[in-house]
Amino acid sequence: MPSGPNTTLATQSVTEPRLRLKPAAPATGHVDGGWWPRSDGLAAELPALLAAVAARLGRIDRVTYHLGDWPDPPRRVTFDGSGVRLEGFRSQAAGSLTVIGWNRHRTTLLVVPPETGPDAAQRALTTAADPDDTHDSAQLLSAAEHVKATSGAPLPS
Repeated sequence: MPSGPNTTLATQSVTEPRLRLKPAAPATGHVDGGWWPRSDGLAAELPALLAAVAARLGRIDRVTYHLGDWPDPPRRVTFDGSGVRLEGFRSQAAGSLTVIGWNRHRTTLLVVPPETGPDAAQRALTTAADPDDTHDSAQLLSAAEHVKATSGAPLPS
């Protein structure tokens, strides 16, 4: 389940996806929110993420990702009793993942690398979920890499 604005990543259960989504409304920007997986094992990380995103999309058909972001992912995973196709593309923005429902609605997420520190990850997720944010995944990840625990500096324009 996605965490609310008052929930810190440290207080989330290890089975809960570290996820922030923009409000369900007409899309703004390049991403619909952000996700911080605990490992680089896509098949292991997807079930919790898909459970959270299915509340918005309904039945999940497939997940697309940048080929260089995940080492050796499978071609399919089972979720909610059915197969979900996993498709990697060089053309997809690095640091992003798109979940596509059977109704063809989609949710594109910033993927914060698992090794990112909690302060930088929290900031990237919060910014990605801001309904007014229009940064792409590269800009969001670049800003997250440079954030310091005490920094309140805005993202670059």
